[in-house]
Amino acid sequence: MAGLYTSLRPQQPSSSSSSQQYFFSKLLLLLTILPLSLAVFAFVLQWRGGGVDDPISRWSPEESHKFPGMDSSPLATVAHSSQSSDCSLLAHSNTPSFPYYKDWKFKVHPDLKPKICITTSTSAGLEQILPWMFYHKVIGVSSFLLFVEGKAASPDVSKVLESIPGVKVIYRTRKLEEQQAKSRIWNETWLSSFFYKPCNYELFVKQSLNMEMAIVMARDAGMDWIIHLDTDELIHPAGAREYSLRQLLLDVPSNVDMVIFPNYESSVERDDIKDPFTEVSMFKKNYDHLTKDTYFGMYKEATRGNPNYFLTYGNGKAAARIQDHLRPNGAHRWHNYMKTPKEIKLEEAAVLHYTYSKFSDLTSRRDRCGCKPTKEDVKRCFMLEFDRSAFIIASTATEDEMLNWYREHVVWTDKAMNLKLLRKGILTRIYAPMVIVQGLRESGVFSSIISSAQESLSRDKFLASLESSNSSKAAASESLPSRKIGRNQHSQAARRVLEESVTHFEFHEEAIPPRPPPGMDADVITEA
Repeated sequence: MAGLYTSLRPQQPSSSSSSQQYFFSKLLLLLTILPLSLAVFAFVLQWRGGGVDDPISRWSPEESHKFPGMDSSPLATVAHSSQSSDCSLLAHSNTPSFPYYKDWKFKVHPDLKPKICITTSTSAGLEQILPWMFYHKVIGVSSFLLFVEGKAASPDVSKVLESIPGVKVIYRTRKLEEQQAKSRIWNETWLSSFFYKPCNYELFVKQSLNMEMAIVMARDAGMDWIIHLDTDELIHPAGAREYSLRQLLLDVPSNVDMVIFPNYESSVERDDIKDPFTEVSMFKKNYDHLTKDTYFGMYKEATRGNPNYFLTYGNGKAAARIQDHLRPNGAHRWHNYMKTPKEIKLEEAAVLHYTYSKFSDLTSRRDRCGCKPTKEDVKRCFMLEFDRSAFIIASTATEDEMLNWYREHVVWTDKAMNLKLLRKGILTRIYAPMVIVQGLRESGVFSSIISSAQESLSRDKFLASLESSNSSKAAASESLPSRKIGRNQHSQAARRVLEESVTHFEFHEEAIPPRPPPGMDADVITEA
């Protein structure tokens, strides 16, 4: 019993257990005080203005109308709005986008290589040119040579374009036409089959002559590559380590003279598209990016009763390395007087061609051409069969008939067929241009450019520019007949004499025109 009572007695705490309790109590006190001390310290730093700068705090909704890097610019105090009706699509939302763009001017560091130049011949307005231009600035283009006429040459448009760094605007004046009439390619035979014809043929000759001048300008500016694009075309630099045309061309071997970009064609899914660059994501792939079995196996479904696989051309566009003896070979290719250029065709990158993406494109093409809407007359005006059919419809049908024709031949409304062709690889979705252009718009880039150009022009300078523009137009009205030289019998006679004399000495292959993709009746598939 004594042993039992002894075991039930409470034991006295030892010195070791007492020390453990003391240690844990101190540790608990330290863990309690430490967070409180850090909170007080952070509060003091914030109160004294020494806290870490939070980048999100710089992008409050109230400040989102300012484009990054423009706080010290006079643009920060101007309203980002335009009175021009053609700029309504350039408006932006209050959603902050692309906060890492520090300057809407996109100044290119002089050490960045390669330096890329894009040249174009255009009569479009700002609503088309600005998104097209700044998209290409984002992917690495350094310089733009714009040969302008029509709407693009008007003071409201051209002064905005001239205010953008890296942009040179060249007007179609009498002086320019006289200079081009003495150019080398105008006095050679390889382009001669396109002379003295209206509409698309005339445009093709203008583009070639402008490209010849652009080579000299680009070389003088220290450019490494030159590309000819229309303002309804965007380069899609797929296949590069980053979404960058500069990176794509940087990886091209040094012995390559020309890089071919196969073209993809827009496949619109609605008939009310207003801004193709941000509303169109579906494209039809080029033959060069498909297997032969897939292309011909789905040819009937892909053409939908149209004359060809593509509505318009299918032989892509090209970038040329600027070097001695370079010349254009039509709007789609380049050539060299002294050698056959070594070229490669890219397996992933493409030119996105937004053709007939708006219903209004039917009437705008009609209004630019004075041909008769007959099957015979349109052959001398248009090179491609679909352009001929579209011109006849736009010239003879009512508005409702045109819309029905547009829906049947252009708009992809059959969702089941679209899905089938997407799965087969004929159609593809490309979203990068949509994201980039929409982000530029939401950041206020386009409206800021317009506001900046308007702000920088004083009233006196503006009136002077109007006077200069009027005088240029007066001079242009007395100019050569804009390559419609078929009206000038003396010029035609001189041309024939020149052709006869030149033929004895040298021969150049004819310029490469816009060509349709291979058809089902093609026995031999040849590359353009």
